[in-house]
Amino acid sequence: EGAELATGGTRRGIVVSTLAEAKFLMAGGFDDILYAYPLPGERLEDCATLAQQLQAFQVLLDTPQALALLQQHPLPTGKRWLVWLKLDCGNGRAGVRPTDPGAMALARAIAEEAPEKVTLVGVYAHCGNTYGCHDVPAVQAIARATTAAVLDFVT
Repeated sequence: EGAELATGGTRRGIVVSTLAEAKFLMAGGFDDILYAYPLPGERLEDCATLAQQLQAFQVLLDTPQALALLQQHPLPTGKRWLVWLKLDCGNGRAGVRPTDPGAMALARAIAEEAPEKVTLVGVYAHCGNTYGCHDVPAVQAIARATTAAVLDFVT
């Protein structure tokens, strides 16, 4: 019910942090899900199943190795891996730093190397570094810094 409220009743465009959540929401009629955790190679088969069953199952990548894994395991005809580049804008947990020269190279590789297998949807950043904040201005400062970093990268 909460996920339906969060999507305005569309049951589209929901973000999850576990595959169990994705499966639960799929069973509830959601068909557009972003798995907001860098692609776990050991769970590729589960991700492929979700990608085949949903209209849009999207994953995060933050390494060339993860991209190579998707390219080596294409989805059936008519489906492509839908990928967001995971940026680390200060959280330090996952993602590639937007100022890292390899970040732009990875974005280009996702977009250009195998468009029949992989589609770059966008870039994704999580402000997990707000968890230690003790007031609203501190959260807002991190949100502004993250937004600026993402916009600089995209530009």
